[in-house]
Amino acid sequence: MKAIQWAKIPAFLACLIPAALLGWGALHGTLGANPIEAITRGTGKWTILFLLITLAVSPLRQLTGQYWLIRFRRMLGLFAFFYGVLHLTTYVWLDKFFDWHEMLKDIAKRPFITIGFTAFVLMLPLALTSTQGMIRRLGKRWQLLHRLIYASAAAGVVHFYWLVKADVRRPLLYGALLAALLAFRVVMWLRKRKTATVRIAIQVPTRASAISNAGSPAPQKS
Repeated sequence: MKAIQWAKIPAFLACLIPAALLGWGALHGTLGANPIEAITRGTGKWTILFLLITLAVSPLRQLTGQYWLIRFRRMLGLFAFFYGVLHLTTYVWLDKFFDWHEMLKDIAKRPFITIGFTAFVLMLPLALTSTQGMIRRLGKRWQLLHRLIYASAAAGVVHFYWLVKADVRRPLLYGALLAALLAFRVVMWLRKRKTATVRIAIQVPTRASAISNAGSPAPQKS
């Protein structure tokens, strides 16, 4: 338990490296001719990557038997939200300078902005309900709510695909990874459902036999 807690410290610092590199590049002018675009794309890329990494935790845990991996999932999910906030802030502040009229025009002309904002909005309830208190309060509804991460990741991939106009290899790669993670979840769900059906099929005859034996008269002694 303590080893995992200590391991979270370097993991936390590693998750901050992309933001630190973007900040360093902005301060030292190494982000190219359009640093705002570089920051926007960089934070957007890491938002999607952290969503995919978060979704990959459960499959890795099940495939490898390393159940301690689940303890990193919440932190990774919050970092996805963190980079999503940076991505949106870069657009609202550095790109549009809080010009709401200009942003509304952008939304009307560019559907990729609308779908990107949708991806961010879907992450909000996930971040707000990530505490232990909210997990206990919501109970089974918490797991249902947090399936929104798939919708958020899908919207993020579509946002990225619509943003790039020529080279779509990276958004297609992200889409393929998301599809594989979703397919794994569906397969595991179907397997659990099949197992539950088999158990019911075994238990029903056993119970019927027990009831029949209980209702049959005891053998008479000769």
